[in-house]
Amino acid sequence: MKYKIDVVRIRENSITLNGWVLGKNPDSRAAFSVEDERHQPVDFRYVPTRRDDVSQIYFKKVYDRDFGFDIQFPYERGKNYYLIIRCEGRKAVVKYNEELIEKRSSVAYKRVQKIKDLMNMETVHVAMDFWKENGFKALVLKSKHKLQGLDNDYDYGEWYELTRPSQEELERQRQEKFPVTPKFSILVPAYKTPERYLKELLESIRSQTYGNWEVCIADGSPKGESTERVLKRFAQQDPRFKYVILGENKKISGNTNAAMEMARGDFILLADHDDTLTENALYECVKAINGDPEIDVLYSDEDKLDMDGQALFDPHFKPDFNPDLLTSVNYICHLFVVSRELAKETGGFDEAFDGAQDYDFIFRCTEKARKIHHIPKVLYHWRCHMNSTASNPESKMYAFEAGARAIKAHFKRQGIEVDSVEKGVDFGIYHTRFHFDEEPLVSVIIPNKDHRGDLELCLSSLLDKGTYKNLEVIVVENNSTEPETFRYYEELKEKRPQVKVVTWEKGFNFSAINNFGVRFSKGEYLLFFNNDVEVIEPDVVREMLGYGMRQDVGAVGARLLYQDDTIQHAGVVIGFGGIAGHTFIGLHQAENSYFHRAMCAQDYSAVTAACMMSKRSLFEQVGGFREELAVAFNDIDYCLKVRALGKKVVYNPYALLYHYESKSRGLEDTPEKVERFNREVARFIGYWPQIVIGGDPYYNPNLTLRKSNFALRDLLKEKIGEPYNLEVYLPYMEPEVKDEVCRIFEQKTGRKLAES
Repeated sequence: MKYKIDVVRIRENSITLNGWVLGKNPDSRAAFSVEDERHQPVDFRYVPTRRDDVSQIYFKKVYDRDFGFDIQFPYERGKNYYLIIRCEGRKAVVKYNEELIEKRSSVAYKRVQKIKDLMNMETVHVAMDFWKENGFKALVLKSKHKLQGLDNDYDYGEWYELTRPSQEELERQRQEKFPVTPKFSILVPAYKTPERYLKELLESIRSQTYGNWEVCIADGSPKGESTERVLKRFAQQDPRFKYVILGENKKISGNTNAAMEMARGDFILLADHDDTLTENALYECVKAINGDPEIDVLYSDEDKLDMDGQALFDPHFKPDFNPDLLTSVNYICHLFVVSRELAKETGGFDEAFDGAQDYDFIFRCTEKARKIHHIPKVLYHWRCHMNSTASNPESKMYAFEAGARAIKAHFKRQGIEVDSVEKGVDFGIYHTRFHFDEEPLVSVIIPNKDHRGDLELCLSSLLDKGTYKNLEVIVVENNSTEPETFRYYEELKEKRPQVKVVTWEKGFNFSAINNFGVRFSKGEYLLFFNNDVEVIEPDVVREMLGYGMRQDVGAVGARLLYQDDTIQHAGVVIGFGGIAGHTFIGLHQAENSYFHRAMCAQDYSAVTAACMMSKRSLFEQVGGFREELAVAFNDIDYCLKVRALGKKVVYNPYALLYHYESKSRGLEDTPEKVERFNREVARFIGYWPQIVIGGDPYYNPNLTLRKSNFALRDLLKEKIGEPYNLEVYLPYMEPEVKDEVCRIFEQKTGRKLAES
């Protein structure tokens, strides 16, 4: 017999236990009893629950059995109680009292328990598969990251409790009067909904601190299985609850459209029949709408809610609107709000996309919205259960195929041709291959100083291994001293006619060297390459061109790995490390990143010029790389100049290369270099104070800037809007720049910035 108690909660005078139990035989049934401290029987409520995840782990397939349980029994404080579990002739006795429950709630106990939880058959199976596929070193690294994750400053449940609005704040919200008071129509398609879950949803709506709303429920359940009894009671108590019993299942799109037909609000909000909203959800939406009347679409962050409705986990803190991330995964999901006028204009939900109907609807709404606003707060709790697409392979495939069609339809409406939309790193993650008939000339610019071996490997991987052939390569010789370097240049003249070597005769300045190299190029597209990169994915240039040829894209970056297959670059976030830094550094390429972000094509504020493509026309329009930034942040600055023109900067994980830059290489190792670095950072801040201080729109203010792994923000050390170590660079700024930076900082944070 194996068993586990996942959740223990005391609520007033009762205890609730959630967990699972199974024997060697999947047909075995468990029996439960509860005793008090005198070992007398105690009445209890038992509800069997599905646990397909447990079935999959221990039996390697999903059985139609209820391996889970929900047990509740009366509880008197200060006394002991015992849960007895019997299965296949074995017996387990679990003791409960206040002291034990308090101990099990402590941070230390939870961390030990998390480690114990990892020691199960699932971990063994996953570890063995990972070892076989990626090697022992990769397994050790992944295990190290797992253990580090257990020692985070906060468990999410604790973090949420510390950041959620207080009762005083919620009461203040109830009293607040807005100039504009739109009505929200909350659409709920119901189908065979458990009454308990529906009640929790409706109660969460009734508890909203903003009151101008209506609920529109269309129940498509079979006859005799509708939720009319519950709905009728809520409607009698409050006329804002409206419902219709359809008498038949019109599928999720049809049921939602039926709910939409009832709506009379200014905005519609989509809610699943078993999820819940936070009390301040509508208030935050109204606050945003009052701030900008052109907002047509809003979405928020979200987390998951366990079956018992008490534990919160797996928070998804999202970026501001990110169109290319949306074509990689439906990251918007919940909470989603759209003006009713726009929803009607799009034609509502299309049953041709059932399984991904919300994905298709979100595409069509965001394509036509005047403004799209992201609220960086958790306003929606998504109930996680075993029948969701997260655990049902058949549902995964059904939803995946519908999602792929939704993406193709989106690009077609945008006038962008695609060859295919394929499965990415997991179901629900998509890899789009774009179509292009012509193969334009791409000019590859490679600065080089000695390091013949690196350059030779770089060129051979690009020209021999790479599938794209319409290339010219401009090697910019930069003060090499080794004779073998120049002998290699002579070999290139004979063996590789598409390679041209030009000589930069001044001192090192990365920006000036690349600008110089561009002058000798002829291509419509420029591909900036370090001399120490090696192509892994043969289609790397095609992958980058697919995005680079789009009119709305100004620059494209790649996924770069260190030699040990850990991530060196997967996009850039303004604010990491104080100014700007790469995401997911040191994560093994086979490990899961935060919501698979390292493996999703998406828009970022910047990418590294170690491998970056841009249109020549845009390069010339923004004046190339800024030569005042000789070493630091010149590529980040270039990307921000491109974005200032309204163009996107896209990170494409399927353009994959090694970057042999040393992990331990210090950026600056002499007082002179430190001085120069600080001056360049100060210049960069002066060019872009709004984003440095205001925050990166493609990141989330609830996540830390001190690590690159998208961990929760440290509530004690990190205040929103306060960049790390900004004071250090003030002495290096010109007076007018310093004044502007200090003004913006005070405006954003409410406090003055002092030199350090």
